[in-house]
Amino acid sequence: MEDRGLVWAAKHTTAALLCENEFVPGWEGRRRLSPRQSSFRTIALLTLIPVFGLLAVLVWTFVSQNVRLPKPPPRKATGARRPAPAAHRGRIVLILDDVGFDHQPLSAAMRIDPNINFSILPNARRASEFANLLHDRGFEVLCHLPMEPEQFPRVSPGENAVLTTMSDAEIARTTMANVQAVPYARGVNNHMGSRATADRRVMESVLAALPDGMYFIDSRTTGTSVAASVAHEMSVRAASRNVFLDDSATDAAVRSQLRQLAREAEAHGIAIGIGHMYPATVRVLTADVPALRRQGFRFIRASEAVR
Repeated sequence: MEDRGLVWAAKHTTAALLCENEFVPGWEGRRRLSPRQSSFRTIALLTLIPVFGLLAVLVWTFVSQNVRLPKPPPRKATGARRPAPAAHRGRIVLILDDVGFDHQPLSAAMRIDPNINFSILPNARRASEFANLLHDRGFEVLCHLPMEPEQFPRVSPGENAVLTTMSDAEIARTTMANVQAVPYARGVNNHMGSRATADRRVMESVLAALPDGMYFIDSRTTGTSVAASVAHEMSVRAASRNVFLDDSATDAAVRSQLRQLAREAEAHGIAIGIGHMYPATVRVLTADVPALRRQGFRFIRASEAVR
Protein backbone atom coordinates (compact mmCIF):
# COMPACT_ATOMS: atom_id res chain seq x y z
CA MET A 1 0.00 0.00 0.00
CA GLU A 2 2.81 2.30 0.88
CA ASP A 3 4.41 1.62 -2.55
CA ARG A 4 1.13 2.34 -4.38
CA GLY A 5 0.81 5.61 -2.53
CA LEU A 6 4.26 6.61 -3.54
CA VAL A 7 3.56 5.81 -7.19
CA TRP A 8 0.34 7.83 -7.14
CA ALA A 9 2.08 10.81 -5.60
CA ALA A 10 4.87 10.65 -8.13
CA LYS A 11 2.41 10.64 -11.07
CA HIS A 12 0.50 13.61 -9.76
CA THR A 13 3.67 15.54 -9.10
CA THR A 14 4.87 14.96 -12.65
CA ALA A 15 1.57 16.10 -14.07
CA ALA A 16 1.72 19.26 -12.03
CA LEU A 17 5.18 20.01 -13.24
CA LEU A 18 4.15 19.46 -16.87
CA CYS A 19 1.27 21.88 -16.51
CA GLU A 20 3.49 24.49 -14.88
CA ASN A 21 5.94 24.34 -17.79
CA GLU A 22 3.17 24.49 -20.48
CA PHE A 23 3.95 21.12 -22.02
CA VAL A 24 0.33 20.11 -21.94
CA PRO A 25 -0.81 19.42 -25.48
CA GLY A 26 -3.89 21.62 -25.14
CA TRP A 27 -1.89 24.63 -24.03
CA GLU A 28 0.67 24.17 -26.69
CA GLY A 29 -2.00 24.38 -29.46
CA ARG A 30 -3.41 27.66 -28.11
CA ARG A 31 -0.06 29.46 -28.08
CA ARG A 32 0.76 28.60 -31.72
CA LEU A 33 -2.48 30.13 -33.07
CA SER A 34 -1.33 33.74 -32.29
CA PRO A 35 1.09 34.28 -35.28
CA ARG A 36 -1.59 33.14 -37.75
CA GLN A 37 -4.03 35.74 -36.43
CA SER A 38 -1.37 38.52 -36.75
CA SER A 39 -0.62 37.53 -40.37
CA PHE A 40 -4.31 37.74 -41.26
CA ARG A 41 -4.58 41.30 -39.91
CA THR A 42 -1.50 42.37 -41.86
CA ILE A 43 -2.84 40.93 -45.11
CA ALA A 44 -6.17 42.64 -44.53
CA LEU A 45 -4.48 46.04 -43.99
CA LEU A 46 -2.32 45.64 -47.10
CA THR A 47 -5.44 44.83 -49.12
CA LEU A 48 -7.14 48.07 -47.95
CA ILE A 49 -4.24 50.40 -48.92
CA PRO A 50 -4.88 50.41 -52.70
CA VAL A 51 -8.60 50.78 -52.05
CA PHE A 52 -8.02 53.95 -50.01
CA GLY A 53 -5.53 55.21 -52.66
CA LEU A 54 -8.08 54.73 -55.43
CA LEU A 55 -10.69 56.60 -53.41
CA ALA A 56 -8.27 59.48 -52.85
CA VAL A 57 -7.57 59.74 -56.60
CA LEU A 58 -11.28 59.78 -57.40
CA VAL A 59 -11.97 62.50 -54.82
CA TRP A 60 -9.08 64.68 -56.09
CA THR A 61 -10.24 64.31 -59.72
CA PHE A 62 -13.75 65.38 -58.80
CA VAL A 63 -12.55 68.40 -56.79
CA SER A 64 -10.12 69.59 -59.49
CA GLN A 65 -12.78 69.40 -62.21
CA ASN A 66 -15.73 70.85 -60.32
CA VAL A 67 -14.38 73.14 -57.63
CA ARG A 68 -12.55 76.35 -58.66
CA LEU A 69 -10.19 77.58 -56.02
CA PRO A 70 -9.47 81.34 -55.89
CA LYS A 71 -6.40 82.29 -57.91
CA PRO A 72 -3.62 84.19 -56.17
CA PRO A 73 -3.28 87.84 -57.25
CA PRO A 74 -0.82 88.39 -60.14
CA ARG A 75 2.65 89.23 -59.05
CA LYS A 76 3.76 92.72 -59.89
CA ALA A 77 6.71 93.04 -62.20
CA THR A 78 9.82 93.95 -60.32
CA GLY A 79 11.70 95.28 -63.34
CA ALA A 80 12.34 98.98 -63.81
CA ARG A 81 9.43 100.84 -65.39
CA ARG A 82 9.88 103.12 -68.33
CA PRO A 83 9.17 106.74 -67.52
CA ALA A 84 5.73 107.84 -68.69
CA PRO A 85 5.86 110.14 -71.73
CA ALA A 86 5.45 113.82 -70.95
CA ALA A 87 2.00 115.27 -71.48
CA HIS A 88 1.55 117.16 -74.75
CA ARG A 89 2.20 120.83 -74.03
CA GLY A 90 2.06 122.45 -77.45
CA ARG A 91 3.32 122.49 -81.03
CA ILE A 92 6.23 124.65 -82.16
CA VAL A 93 7.21 125.72 -85.69
CA LEU A 94 10.85 126.74 -86.06
CA ILE A 95 11.83 128.62 -89.24
CA LEU A 96 15.43 129.60 -89.98
CA ASP A 97 15.59 132.55 -92.41
CA ASP A 98 18.23 133.93 -94.78
CA VAL A 99 19.51 130.51 -95.88
CA GLY A 100 21.71 130.32 -98.99
CA PHE A 101 25.04 131.98 -98.19
CA ASP A 102 28.56 130.67 -97.72
CA HIS A 103 29.89 129.86 -94.26
CA GLN A 104 26.48 129.25 -92.71
CA PRO A 105 26.24 126.41 -90.13
CA LEU A 106 23.84 124.43 -92.31
CA SER A 107 25.07 120.97 -91.28
CA ALA A 108 24.64 121.79 -87.59
CA ALA A 109 21.21 123.32 -88.23
CA MET A 110 19.99 120.16 -89.94
CA ARG A 111 20.76 118.20 -86.76
CA ILE A 112 18.46 120.31 -84.58
CA ASP A 113 15.23 118.52 -85.47
CA PRO A 114 13.93 116.73 -88.58
CA ASN A 115 10.92 119.10 -88.67
CA ILE A 116 12.84 122.35 -88.63
CA ASN A 117 12.02 124.60 -91.62
CA PHE A 118 14.50 126.49 -93.82
CA SER A 119 13.57 129.68 -95.66
CA ILE A 120 15.94 130.38 -98.54
CA LEU A 121 16.64 133.82 -99.98
CA PRO A 122 16.15 133.51 -103.75
CA ASN A 123 18.83 136.13 -104.42
CA ALA A 124 21.44 134.26 -102.34
CA ARG A 125 24.37 132.77 -104.26
CA ARG A 126 23.76 129.16 -103.14
CA ALA A 127 19.96 129.32 -103.01
CA SER A 128 19.27 126.56 -105.53
CA GLU A 129 22.06 124.32 -104.21
CA PHE A 130 20.86 124.53 -100.60
CA ALA A 131 17.23 124.03 -101.60
CA ASN A 132 18.08 120.79 -103.38
CA LEU A 133 20.25 119.58 -100.50
CA LEU A 134 17.62 120.30 -97.86
CA HIS A 135 14.89 118.68 -99.91
CA ASP A 136 17.03 115.58 -100.40
CA ARG A 137 17.51 115.39 -96.62
CA GLY A 138 13.75 115.55 -96.07
CA PHE A 139 13.41 119.13 -94.77
CA GLU A 140 10.63 121.57 -95.61
CA VAL A 141 11.80 124.53 -97.70
CA LEU A 142 10.29 128.01 -98.00
CA CYS A 143 11.02 130.93 -100.32
CA HIS A 144 12.15 133.93 -98.25
CA LEU A 145 10.54 136.56 -100.50
CA PRO A 146 12.37 139.94 -100.39
CA MET A 147 9.91 142.81 -99.91
CA GLU A 148 10.17 146.55 -99.37
CA PRO A 149 10.92 147.74 -95.80
CA GLU A 150 9.95 151.07 -94.26
CA GLN A 151 13.49 152.42 -94.56
CA PHE A 152 13.82 151.66 -98.25
CA PRO A 153 15.97 152.63 -100.16
CA ARG A 154 18.34 153.33 -97.27
CA VAL A 155 17.73 149.73 -96.11
CA SER A 156 17.72 147.32 -99.04
CA PRO A 157 16.03 143.89 -99.13
CA GLY A 158 18.32 142.81 -101.96
CA GLU A 159 17.82 142.48 -105.68
CA ASN A 160 14.52 141.52 -107.28
CA ALA A 161 12.47 142.59 -104.27
CA VAL A 162 8.73 143.30 -104.34
CA LEU A 163 8.28 147.08 -104.13
CA THR A 164 5.20 149.20 -103.47
CA THR A 165 5.95 151.27 -106.55
CA MET A 166 5.47 148.26 -108.87
CA SER A 167 2.30 147.61 -110.86
CA ASP A 168 0.20 144.54 -110.12
CA ALA A 169 1.70 142.76 -113.13
CA GLU A 170 5.26 143.62 -112.06
CA ILE A 171 4.57 142.35 -108.53
CA ALA A 172 3.21 139.10 -109.95
CA ARG A 173 6.24 138.58 -112.22
CA THR A 174 8.68 139.39 -109.44
CA THR A 175 6.94 137.06 -107.03
CA MET A 176 6.93 134.19 -109.51
CA ALA A 177 10.62 134.68 -110.39
CA ASN A 178 11.60 134.51 -106.73
CA VAL A 179 9.53 131.38 -106.05
CA GLN A 180 11.02 129.62 -109.07
CA ALA A 181 14.54 130.42 -107.83
CA VAL A 182 13.96 128.16 -104.79
CA PRO A 183 13.34 124.58 -105.93
CA TYR A 184 10.89 122.54 -103.84
CA ALA A 185 9.60 125.57 -101.92
CA ARG A 186 6.27 124.68 -100.33
CA GLY A 187 5.57 128.10 -98.88
CA VAL A 188 6.66 131.73 -98.72
CA ASN A 189 7.50 134.10 -95.89
CA ASN A 190 8.51 137.73 -96.24
CA HIS A 191 12.09 138.99 -95.95
CA MET A 192 11.88 142.49 -94.45
CA GLY A 193 8.69 143.91 -96.06
CA SER A 194 7.40 146.13 -93.26
CA ARG A 195 6.06 148.60 -95.88
CA ALA A 196 4.95 146.07 -98.51
CA THR A 197 3.05 143.75 -96.12
CA ALA A 198 1.06 146.71 -94.78
CA ASP A 199 -0.16 147.51 -98.31
CA ARG A 200 -3.34 145.59 -99.22
CA ARG A 201 -2.93 146.02 -102.98
CA VAL A 202 0.64 144.70 -102.91
CA MET A 203 -0.34 141.68 -100.81
CA GLU A 204 -3.29 140.84 -103.05
CA SER A 205 -0.95 140.81 -106.06
CA VAL A 206 1.69 138.70 -104.25
CA LEU A 207 -0.80 136.12 -103.00
CA ALA A 208 -2.59 135.87 -106.34
CA ALA A 209 0.74 135.05 -108.02
CA LEU A 210 1.54 132.09 -105.73
CA PRO A 211 1.23 128.61 -107.29
CA ASP A 212 -1.78 126.59 -106.18
CA GLY A 213 -1.29 124.98 -102.79
CA MET A 214 1.55 127.26 -101.68
CA TYR A 215 1.10 128.84 -98.23
CA PHE A 216 2.19 132.18 -96.80
CA ILE A 217 3.81 132.79 -93.39
CA ASP A 218 3.60 136.43 -92.30
CA SER A 219 6.93 137.23 -90.62
CA ARG A 220 5.17 140.23 -89.05
CA THR A 221 8.02 142.71 -89.36
CA THR A 222 5.39 145.36 -88.60
CA GLY A 223 2.32 145.49 -86.41
CA THR A 224 0.34 146.98 -89.30
CA SER A 225 0.79 143.95 -91.58
CA VAL A 226 -2.32 142.76 -93.44
CA ALA A 227 -0.63 139.77 -95.08
CA ALA A 228 -2.31 136.97 -93.09
CA SER A 229 -5.77 138.53 -93.11
CA VAL A 230 -5.68 139.13 -96.88
CA ALA A 231 -4.45 135.58 -97.43
CA HIS A 232 -7.42 134.16 -95.54
CA GLU A 233 -9.80 136.38 -97.50
CA MET A 234 -8.29 134.93 -100.69
CA SER A 235 -8.41 131.33 -99.39
CA VAL A 236 -4.62 131.07 -99.30
CA ARG A 237 -3.41 129.03 -96.34
CA ALA A 238 -1.52 131.28 -93.96
CA ALA A 239 -0.21 131.83 -90.43
CA SER A 240 1.70 134.51 -88.54
CA ARG A 241 4.97 134.56 -86.62
CA ASN A 242 4.71 134.72 -82.80
CA VAL A 243 8.32 135.20 -81.63
CA PHE A 244 11.57 136.40 -83.20
CA LEU A 245 14.36 134.37 -81.62
CA ASP A 246 17.44 136.43 -82.35
CA ASP A 247 16.88 140.16 -82.65
CA SER A 248 19.80 140.07 -80.24
CA ALA A 249 22.09 137.29 -81.43
CA THR A 250 23.54 136.17 -78.10
CA ASP A 251 23.09 132.81 -76.40
CA ALA A 252 21.28 134.32 -73.42
CA ALA A 253 18.90 136.37 -75.57
CA VAL A 254 18.08 133.49 -77.91
CA ARG A 255 17.48 131.14 -74.96
CA SER A 256 15.13 133.67 -73.36
CA GLN A 257 13.16 134.06 -76.60
CA LEU A 258 12.96 130.29 -77.04
CA ARG A 259 11.41 130.00 -73.58
CA GLN A 260 8.91 132.68 -74.59
CA LEU A 261 8.09 130.68 -77.72
CA ALA A 262 7.42 127.58 -75.58
CA ARG A 263 5.11 129.59 -73.32
CA GLU A 264 3.19 130.83 -76.37
CA ALA A 265 2.83 127.28 -77.67
CA GLU A 266 1.59 126.04 -74.31
CA ALA A 267 -0.89 128.88 -73.98
CA HIS A 268 -2.30 128.75 -77.52
CA GLY A 269 -1.59 125.18 -78.61
CA ILE A 270 0.78 126.26 -81.39
CA ALA A 271 3.39 129.00 -81.93
CA ILE A 272 5.74 130.00 -84.74
CA GLY A 273 9.28 131.15 -84.04
CA ILE A 274 11.61 132.67 -86.62
CA GLY A 275 15.37 132.86 -86.30
CA HIS A 276 18.35 133.20 -88.57
CA MET A 277 21.43 131.21 -89.47
CA TYR A 278 23.46 132.85 -86.71
CA PRO A 279 25.95 130.67 -84.80
CA ALA A 280 24.33 131.61 -81.47
CA THR A 281 20.85 130.70 -82.73
CA VAL A 282 21.93 127.31 -84.06
CA ARG A 283 23.96 126.64 -80.91
CA VAL A 284 21.08 127.35 -78.52
CA LEU A 285 18.53 125.44 -80.58
CA THR A 286 20.86 122.44 -80.75
CA ALA A 287 21.22 122.44 -76.97
CA ASP A 288 17.64 123.26 -75.92
CA VAL A 289 15.30 121.67 -78.46
CA PRO A 290 15.86 118.10 -77.13
CA ALA A 291 14.91 119.28 -73.63
CA LEU A 292 11.73 120.90 -74.95
CA ARG A 293 10.80 117.65 -76.68
CA ARG A 294 11.23 115.77 -73.39
CA GLN A 295 9.00 118.32 -71.69
CA GLY A 296 6.15 117.52 -74.09
CA PHE A 297 6.58 120.08 -76.88
CA ARG A 298 6.33 118.79 -80.45
CA PHE A 299 8.11 120.43 -83.36
CA ILE A 300 6.17 120.49 -86.61
CA ARG A 301 6.55 121.67 -90.19
CA ALA A 302 5.23 125.04 -91.29
CA SER A 303 2.76 123.37 -93.63
CA GLU A 304 1.07 121.81 -90.57
CA ALA A 305 0.53 125.22 -88.94
CA VAL A 306 -1.22 127.05 -91.74
CA ARG A 307 -4.98 127.05 -92.25
